[in-house]
Amino acid sequence: MVMTAFWEKHYRGRRAGGRVNPLLAEIAAPLPAGTALDLGCGTGGDTIWLARRGWRVTAVDIAHTAIDRLLIHAAEAGLADRVVAEQHDLAVSFPGGTFDLVSAQYLHTPFTLDRAAVLRTAASALRPGGLLLVVDHGSTMPWSWNQDPDAVFPTPEEIAAGIGLDPEGWRVVRADMPRRRAVGPNGQTATVTDNVLVIQRSAG
Repeated sequence: MVMTAFWEKHYRGRRAGGRVNPLLAEIAAPLPAGTALDLGCGTGGDTIWLARRGWRVTAVDIAHTAIDRLLIHAAEAGLADRVVAEQHDLAVSFPGGTFDLVSAQYLHTPFTLDRAAVLRTAASALRPGGLLLVVDHGSTMPWSWNQDPDAVFPTPEEIAAGIGLDPEGWRVVRADMPRRRAVGPNGQTATVTDNVLVIQRSAG
């Protein structure tokens, strides 16, 4: 598939592991370790960070290159028993199980994907009290694959509305657009905006 080939090429030039996404670290750091699902895990910076803190992580990506590098990195870090990595095209399949945390960090693609449906499925995979964390680009990073000057970035409120969850079963606990100084893969820096949405499943 064209989409798979695009992401395979994208990850061939990336080293395994990498830095944790800062908003995942901010939100997950105070949480008790449990089970986590990392959607679009890439080469595993978030997965490894969570596993080091005691989480059991299911990591998902469309690219075998990303999955293979993540598994090697997890083994080298002594974390293989805490990480399961699966290849999924989220347009057609979704990992099984239930989770205390589902993280979708920058789950953007230049190809057709019903992202709202994917995130709705992700919310349904939460255990009672679990969190769905969605972090999207709110501005174009200079090093992003997407340099479309006409790119539109939905607000957190628009993303939540698109998911369309029943407020009796899920509630929005955070929806904001913080700015931060970001560092790119080759050391570049830029001030960027992130669109942050945190949804919690009812504990009842």
